[in-house]
Amino acid sequence: MTLQPLIMLIYLAITVFIGIIAKRNAKSSSSFHGAGLGVLMCVAAGTGEWLGGTSTTGVSEYGYEFGISGAWYTLANGIGIIFLAIFFAKLYRSLDTVTVPGIIEKFIGPDARTVSSILLTFVMIAVGTSQIVAAGTLGVSVFGMDYVTAVLILGTGFIIYTLAGGMVAVGYTNILHIIAMYSGVILAIVLVGKDVGGIAGMQAELPESYFNMTYIGMPKVSSWVIASVLGACTAQAGIQPILAARDAPVAKKSAYITAFIVAPFGILTALLGMAAKVKFPDLANGKLALPTLLMNMNPLAGGIVLASILAAVLSTVSPIILASGTMITKDIYQRRLRPNASDKNVLFVSRLTTAISGVLCMVIAIAMYDSSRILDIVYFAYTIRGSLFVVLLLGIYWKKTSEKGAIYGMLITASVGLLWVLYKAINGTYPIHPQFNETYVSVITALVSTIVSSLICNKAPNKIYEVN
Repeated sequence: MTLQPLIMLIYLAITVFIGIIAKRNAKSSSSFHGAGLGVLMCVAAGTGEWLGGTSTTGVSEYGYEFGISGAWYTLANGIGIIFLAIFFAKLYRSLDTVTVPGIIEKFIGPDARTVSSILLTFVMIAVGTSQIVAAGTLGVSVFGMDYVTAVLILGTGFIIYTLAGGMVAVGYTNILHIIAMYSGVILAIVLVGKDVGGIAGMQAELPESYFNMTYIGMPKVSSWVIASVLGACTAQAGIQPILAARDAPVAKKSAYITAFIVAPFGILTALLGMAAKVKFPDLANGKLALPTLLMNMNPLAGGIVLASILAAVLSTVSPIILASGTMITKDIYQRRLRPNASDKNVLFVSRLTTAISGVLCMVIAIAMYDSSRILDIVYFAYTIRGSLFVVLLLGIYWKKTSEKGAIYGMLITASVGLLWVLYKAINGTYPIHPQFNETYVSVITALVSTIVSSLICNKAPNKIYEVN
């Protein structure tokens, strides 16, 4: 075995070991889902939602093709998290729930909680599947494994350490992952920077547009920002640590710190993509930018950077499957099926549903390998997540929002979003205008359909909590 795969295996083993050690701190259902978390644990657990595989290989691809403007992907995420910190972190934490659907129940009603839980679980499974695909692809390229074998081995490792320690394991391991990600990417920039002559060398070799923050296009930038602002406030994996914070001040402070960790990361990975453009200007696909760079680095340094990419995947997969299990357990099993279940039963179901979520991600990842449709599913999932926040906003601030109207709004928006993404997949463009993507249509559809449905179904809303 060469040095690079060995370093990655060691890193994976350390991650699993830390997760198993965390088991001693996850002996109740509340500790498994998260409770009484301090700032460090909230930040570590929450960051994984935003710094996944897309923030490394995806943004480096944007950097290769569009220059520094590709960094808007994580900058937009940072803006979204700051929006959450300013306007909703304190409110959410005060509601005494660990799920986004639980928040929706407070302002709209229990049936809306059930529907939103099903939709958000789909979102988590879709995003988790995309990360498992990334992990399997990494196993193929680095370890020379068969794809199915890579998914089974790596996916099982992800599930084991998440099941062992729950939110505690996510927090502990993500501290390691954040350090590994930033260290690996900075090391790569230093080493590759010497080869290309630093920023001055890239300016001499690349078009001036590569240093323009709007080169990727303002429709793309605005779409990312809108999606991030909406998504940050309904992303179960990112919000769950905030809901589990020790108190409201910890929740708010953690959100700010998370934003300032997430936002700059894309600048670093976009620079790597730009360096790849200088060194390898004729790559057939921008997706090859980061892998090509790593394959031409010193084996030790390349192994460390590869470990940082694995860290990005690990940091996202674990909180995603934990979030799925949490919603199924808290919003459906405990809220609907067994409201008087013992804590022991709730903990068992939490681990069971988390494991099933992980296995489901693996099965779909295997079934959809070599299919670009996984990206279509992820885009559709983000459409659902953003639209749910529009519905929630109406529930919080518009007193005429009815529970039936909100449910119809959720279902209509999900249907329109699916139509939009399928149309784009089949025809290569969106139905109305090339720039009118799923983000814009979901916001408008959610707003209009919820208002109209609420006015038609004008029964008084079933609110538990009112904002003064």
